[in-house]
Amino acid sequence: MAMTKPAPAIELDCLGKSFRSWDERPHSLKAWLINLLQFKSGFKGKSTTTVLDNVSLTIHTGEFVGIMGPNGAGKSTILKLICSIYEPTRGTVRVHGQIAPLIELGAGFHPDLSGYDNVFLNAAILGFGRRLALEKMPEILEFAGLGEKIHMPVRYYSSGMLARLGFSVATHLPAPILLVDEILAVGDANFQAKCIAKVRQLHSEGRTVILVSHDIEAISHHCERVIVLSRSGVSYDGPASRAREHYLNSLAAPVQTPPSSLSEGS
Repeated sequence: MAMTKPAPAIELDCLGKSFRSWDERPHSLKAWLINLLQFKSGFKGKSTTTVLDNVSLTIHTGEFVGIMGPNGAGKSTILKLICSIYEPTRGTVRVHGQIAPLIELGAGFHPDLSGYDNVFLNAAILGFGRRLALEKMPEILEFAGLGEKIHMPVRYYSSGMLARLGFSVATHLPAPILLVDEILAVGDANFQAKCIAKVRQLHSEGRTVILVSHDIEAISHHCERVIVLSRSGVSYDGPASRAREHYLNSLAAPVQTPPSSLSEGS
């Protein structure tokens, strides 16, 4: 009797994402306003960079999936489309369940609030109430290991302290889908090992995990399935044991890296 696959957690259907920028930056307020009007009316004096083109994927509940590829291949863009930071230019994204995104740790923190108060703020951003955050607070604080510094405003935190707190909040709330973008490279070796162990524990409990990394060893060791992106699309989707060759080939393929001045295309 054939085994049925678990239900989909994330579905990408013919997904595309492009970014647009002006060929030249305006040098005055008048030029900026004229360019803005032309941009809104569809004026062609702007360039377009396609980061993702016609990507269709299904990630099933409980999978541990790695995403690899050279810089500019669209790895982080896919994660930002999944958690609605970006809107797709083409195609659709369907997500079945709440997401805990570990993409830019500390991005949802208010600098003037203490670490303790930011736990409640971050939980609310992720869609969880104050009561649940308070219930999980002892585990969050123990994992973060910030001691009395938890009562300091986070504007005084180092990047490592922000990473500890952000990771702890995201992984101790019951979101069924975890998105991890190179975040396991943050912090000292002991904290990295602690993070990896936590992610593996969550996966063993049935969570869906998507890990973006350039570390082929980490991807091969932790992930069951690997997706390699190259030239705006998927060049490999299969077992982690066979992903190394495809990833190394992708590094030799040129990709377009959108400059930081690009705006979202639509």
